[in-house]
Amino acid sequence: MKAYVLYFSPTGGTKKVLDVLISAWDCEKKYIDLANSKESFVNISFNNGDICIVAVPTFSGRVPQFIIPKLRKLHGNGIKAMLITTYGNRAFDDTLLEIKDTMEAGGFVCNCAVAAVSRHSVLPKYGEGRPDERDIGELKNFSVKCKEVMSKQFGSLDVSGNKPYRKYVSIPIKPKGRKQCINCGLCYQKCPVHAISFDNYRVCDKKACISCLHCVYVCPKKARYVNPVVLRIAELIMRKRCSGRKENILFLPR
Repeated sequence: MKAYVLYFSPTGGTKKVLDVLISAWDCEKKYIDLANSKESFVNISFNNGDICIVAVPTFSGRVPQFIIPKLRKLHGNGIKAMLITTYGNRAFDDTLLEIKDTMEAGGFVCNCAVAAVSRHSVLPKYGEGRPDERDIGELKNFSVKCKEVMSKQFGSLDVSGNKPYRKYVSIPIKPKGRKQCINCGLCYQKCPVHAISFDNYRVCDKKACISCLHCVYVCPKKARYVNPVVLRIAELIMRKRCSGRKENILFLPR
């Protein structure tokens, strides 16, 4: 058995949750970064007994939309899948349902799913410290249950969400480059939607940018940033919706 682990973790939070959730599997794992534009998803071939794990953050209550065409290139041929989304202490809305619909259309059998709280990628004061010790214990236990479920035959999996999916809206928080930029081009190479100019790495195409802040996260000189005034306004707007402790939501088949 081989586990194909497809993930998008722009600022590290989703990968942290993912690592906990696959701790029960000691099989060979192939990690595939969904942000890697050089990865050919058409050539991924699954064998009987393999499993597929998909982990993505929630953006505006949806899957980051550049990911959907990549998932549609996969052909599951009946192999089992585990679905993971992370959310920054607000809500995950239709994200899991959208992943499930996309994967099932590609021939995967979705056996288990989880919406886990992690630090908000844009407003890190929300969900700060998550997953914490309590989360990690819960997610490890769930990982064991998922392994048991995926070794047997179960009924269909229901996840929360609505159709039509909520409207996908890109938030107006766009990073810029500082004078400390050394023109290494790493932000350009790592941007999942090619929103950074090849001619000037400090320039960001605001229409293409999805505000994932992956470029800020990978910059070796911390030369990319978001206007602190804009961030402060966003924090105040989101304070009521992101306050309090939100819980991880676990889904197993009937």
